[in-house]
Amino acid sequence: MATYANSLPEQNAASSEKAQLPWTAIAWFGVLLIACYAPVLFGLVRQWATDEDVGHGFFVPLVAGYIIWKRRGQLAAKKPVPNYWGLVIVILGAVLMLLGTLGAQIFVARAAFLVSLVGAVLFLGGTRTLKILAFPLFLLAFMLPIPAIIYARITLPLQLFASSVAETVLNFIGIPVLRDGNVLELANQRLSVVEACSGIRSLMSLGFLSLIYAYFFDKKVWMRWVLLPATIPIAIAANASRVTLTGVLSDYRPDLARGVFHLFEGWVLFLVALTLLIAFHQLVNRIYRAAGKHGTT
Repeated sequence: MATYANSLPEQNAASSEKAQLPWTAIAWFGVLLIACYAPVLFGLVRQWATDEDVGHGFFVPLVAGYIIWKRRGQLAAKKPVPNYWGLVIVILGAVLMLLGTLGAQIFVARAAFLVSLVGAVLFLGGTRTLKILAFPLFLLAFMLPIPAIIYARITLPLQLFASSVAETVLNFIGIPVLRDGNVLELANQRLSVVEACSGIRSLMSLGFLSLIYAYFFDKKVWMRWVLLPATIPIAIAANASRVTLTGVLSDYRPDLARGVFHLFEGWVLFLVALTLLIAFHQLVNRIYRAAGKHGTT
């Protein structure tokens, strides 16, 4: 009986350490953040709906929310300890939004929402909660379109690279073509590798999918940061292949370079890029296992 009586305070102490999440404060901060950033968030959602480059943005908060829900057990393991530096970060986000709005810097204003969101998590839950939610919060960055100045600097080199690869391959297989910048002159028609065909669209989507794939199918955290940069050469190669294939098909039937078939072709090559990413993941795991076996012998 004495042992049982002594264990009661220990059980009560353990249960008191379990988190009673501050749902009221969370709800208030959520409402305030949405209210303060409503114009910014509305513009962001509208761009998701109209710009195919960031169409994956609709899925980003859903996936991040699902990962947070899966980690609810970790969040409830201990009582959250608020960190008042979070309020400083929230205010910093508000200042960035104001500066971005006044300076017509849309990306800065949108990024300010993520800054304030991180600050709110730190304030309400402390550093431990922020560490638990670090990955889903990082995923939210993929819902933001690339800044216009960076987009402009990236797309033109990608357009030139894809058109150059297409020119080389088409000439090699016997299809005569002349290239002028990002324009391919074939016998039947002229193909222009526009910004939409630069590969930036598949690069953003594939980068997001690489992190999600690694999270659900590999328990090694470092694998996420191996697969993410691997999406860059994979997406670029897949896009160059798409431009080349378009040139081959348009030499046979010019109408295949436009319309629904051209769109379908892009989806097929995106699936090919995703397959290459999975194959690269398997290769890395084989090397990792081989290195582990070699290290134990």
